[in-house]
Amino acid sequence: MLFAQQEQETDLGVSSCLERPLAAGRRKNLEFEPLSTTALILEDRPANLPAKSTEETQRHKLEYEEMVAGAKRRELKEAQKKKRQMKERHRQEDSISNAMVIWNTEILPHWDSMKGTRRVRELWWQGLPPSVRGRVWSLAIGNELNITPELYEIFLSRAKEKWRSYSETSSVNDNGGASLADRESSLDLIKLDISRTFPSLFIFQKGGPYHDLLHSVLGAYTCYRPDIGYVQGMSFIAAVLILNLEEAEAFITFANLLNKPCQMAFFRVDHELMLKYFSAFEIFFEENLPRLFSHFQTNNLTPDLYLIDWIFTLYSKSLPLDVACRVWDVFCRDGEESLFRTGLGILRLFEDVLLQMDFIHIAQFLTRLPEDLQSHTLFNAMANTHMISRNRRWAQVSSGLVTED
Repeated sequence: MLFAQQEQETDLGVSSCLERPLAAGRRKNLEFEPLSTTALILEDRPANLPAKSTEETQRHKLEYEEMVAGAKRRELKEAQKKKRQMKERHRQEDSISNAMVIWNTEILPHWDSMKGTRRVRELWWQGLPPSVRGRVWSLAIGNELNITPELYEIFLSRAKEKWRSYSETSSVNDNGGASLADRESSLDLIKLDISRTFPSLFIFQKGGPYHDLLHSVLGAYTCYRPDIGYVQGMSFIAAVLILNLEEAEAFITFANLLNKPCQMAFFRVDHELMLKYFSAFEIFFEENLPRLFSHFQTNNLTPDLYLIDWIFTLYSKSLPLDVACRVWDVFCRDGEESLFRTGLGILRLFEDVLLQMDFIHIAQFLTRLPEDLQSHTLFNAMANTHMISRNRRWAQVSSGLVTED
């Protein structure tokens, strides 16, 4: 590009401290403009070296022309790729816009009568528009606990009082049924976990716009359910809800979500119940993916090594956030079955890769899944996962195990 600039300056009669008259003279005989340092192949050799032959000069010219043609082909291919991506993005935007209208005008105003229809379930599977996602989650999860925004403010006030007390004194009169050490441990764990919640977003860490909000929701919950307190992983669930709901509604949905049987079993660390869920999962694992199931058994890789993290955070820690939200959509539609179906979908999607790995690499891989994982590929794998075993659905299999002595 410097040579091209020099030639232009020479043609215009502009003096330059970098003038190279001979090179410029040679360049005038070319029918195309060299690109960057690639064009050095066209230059004559220095005077102290043998000059190029006519054949070599012609060969270098042809090589350069092929380089230029190759660059143009790559540019065209990249331009076509960008055009396709732009077209797909516009298609997705139109689809989201249309779906948003349907949800706002046809479904949400008639929620109770519409939520179970085939049409709505199909739309749900395709993914909720971000603008209605929080509202649909809230309605689907429900409020069996009858928590009000006023009740949230009461527990938030108690949490703030506890925080002040802990910072001012070393002893607190505890009326919540948990020891001071347990409460302080919960508060310390909340602070630690918040700092590790979606760190790449930089919005929940100290100084971020959602730090105090996340701290408030989690602190209020420890006062609302002192028998459970704070359990590692809760911050991811609360954070996802905060991104989609107003503060009080996020707390109400959070508390009701954690009150579901599967979540309660895990967050209470009910080992017996957790083992039942793992056993049910393995039944469907073996039927859907027998080769991978055998490989996991050979490597002594049990479900607890990856399912606990997935269930505790509803996949929001292991999956890219946009994909995790799609998983949440289906969880709100289908309940706990979808959590284990998602797990099997992940294993199906990466089966070929996992079959080549040993214990350590499998465990590491499943803890943090690829960042470029696309929701449509995961959902295709989930769609090909059958949640029926010997004519029994997940709920029948899992409840049968739970009720066994």
